[in-house]
Amino acid sequence: MSQKVKNQLSEVFHELAEALESGQYGKKSKICVTTLGSEHGPEEVVKGAELAKQQNPGIDITLVGPKVDTKLTYAKETDCEETVHKTMEDLLSKGEADASVTMHYNFPVGTATVGKVITPGLGKEMLIATTTGTAGMNRIEAMIKNAIYGVITAKALGNPDPKIGILNVDGAKQVEKALIDLKENGYSIEFAESARQDGGFVMRGNDLLAGSADVMVTDTLTGNLLMKIFSAYTTGGSYESLGYGYGPGVGKDQKQVVNIISRASGAPVIAGAIKFAAEASAGGIVKLTNEEFKKAEQAGLNEILEGSKSSQDAGETEEVTPPPKKPVSEEISGMDIMILEDARKVLWKEDVYAETGMGCAGPVVMVAPEDKEEAEKILREHGYLS
Repeated sequence: MSQKVKNQLSEVFHELAEALESGQYGKKSKICVTTLGSEHGPEEVVKGAELAKQQNPGIDITLVGPKVDTKLTYAKETDCEETVHKTMEDLLSKGEADASVTMHYNFPVGTATVGKVITPGLGKEMLIATTTGTAGMNRIEAMIKNAIYGVITAKALGNPDPKIGILNVDGAKQVEKALIDLKENGYSIEFAESARQDGGFVMRGNDLLAGSADVMVTDTLTGNLLMKIFSAYTTGGSYESLGYGYGPGVGKDQKQVVNIISRASGAPVIAGAIKFAAEASAGGIVKLTNEEFKKAEQAGLNEILEGSKSSQDAGETEEVTPPPKKPVSEEISGMDIMILEDARKVLWKEDVYAETGMGCAGPVVMVAPEDKEEAEKILREHGYLS
């Protein structure tokens, strides 16, 4: 027997010994967890990470953030939020982490997160699409994409035929029609049935509590509100104790698995979010995104999205050349998602470089620190800020 074969057999026996000891066999998931920014302190985040490791021996966890006494390893000890996210992104891009769990992270427009909650009626798990970020600038367009994002996430978690429900919010009927058109054009999508007597695809508040759908589709701000209620209704609101966090960012341009938690998330939710991130990564959520969008586009998704836009949105064709690009780190909030792009154009016209995104509390315009005061003044003058 050659030495090479002996070495290979030795590795196999070593893996089997570890599997017998831990009950876990196969490649471990590598999850980066950032600990800076929690309202409960970095100790609570580390406590959640330790709980996740205890519950899931097949997950390796690397921390980034302020030092806390723990047996878990740190990729970097830092109190700087910019450094925290830069380190996290480096670990993901280099393949040293399969996914990450973080808070207060701004996704580009087009990416939104799909959260997972435990519904109180029957204790059933349910995905909420979406909970942070925004899939599109038009409400109906965004909710149609949210449905696809929910399908993608459910499939990554092992549900091949998730049933979709549409929460009864503004635009629900237009979204229902668009999704039915998509299905009739050949895209495989299954609809849930309301538990109420009159049934239908459009879900009531009772369906939220009962978990009538595998995926509940809504606008992002409503989804964010629901996540907070489902996560903290037993604690009075200051501590999120239930569920799995706000979920992975999903979008055509999203190439890394970044799961979001709230700054109010407690250790149980953080542990759940880490498991959620590992499952989404192992389920190939990025690859599934590409596959599902290809199928949906073949069924006429782009045409359906274009038709969903209001005449007002369709008429806004003015092109504005942006000023020279510069790093942006300051957020200006307080604007509705529907006027965010117009606000950016106004700043560009005044030679202030700006970008748009979604912060934890809603839509934001991002500007350089030295431009924030001037940008706020311009936006107030044009009626975008009070």
